[in-house]
Amino acid sequence: MNAAQLTTTEFVDALAAGQPTPGGGGAAALTGSQAAALVSMVINFTVGKKKYAAVEAEMQRYLARSETLRAELLAAVDADAAAFDAVAATYSLPKETDAEKAARTDAMQQALKHAAAVPFAVAEQCLEIIRLSAPVGAKGNTNVVSDAATALYLAFAALKSAIVNVNINLKFIKDADFVEAWAAKVATFLTDADAAYAETKAAIEGALGVTL
Repeated sequence: MNAAQLTTTEFVDALAAGQPTPGGGGAAALTGSQAAALVSMVINFTVGKKKYAAVEAEMQRYLARSETLRAELLAAVDADAAAFDAVAATYSLPKETDAEKAARTDAMQQALKHAAAVPFAVAEQCLEIIRLSAPVGAKGNTNVVSDAATALYLAFAALKSAIVNVNINLKFIKDADFVEAWAAKVATFLTDADAAYAETKAAIEGALGVTL
């Protein structure tokens, strides 16, 4: 599957089908990409406007980053599916001899570690979008600040969903040190994410003049 080539209907149909991919991880990545697109939208309604000339250069920098994140997260839909498929493929490896069993276990563990890393990267990108939404929402075109609010909510939902997939994979990893390190990493990350979400929400509420 190449997510970038699918229509919305095709992707949603694939998501609903009785098949493992695309699944929650892919949906999280696509949602994050949509959040980035909305940040870009607000910026594109801001740049080139005399009223916002003072923030033109700043917004152009934000636009370059939001567009990069949009493309990366769209590509992550396929990366997530590929990571899942790699784990699934290890189940069909031979396991007749001790050597084969050991090789199969090692391959499975390596695939699981990669499958945890992919959604974590998605979550990190979504956190960037949340942080971008604050200045874009606060300083961007006031007519479309509500779209920055939507970007915030979508990015936060995508982030939380991606972390679910990180934790699912950690559950099956036998390397105790790896799991411990990643559990701590996830905990710290979620603390940072909650703080960024609250800060961005407050910034956008100030710009909108309403409580979100």
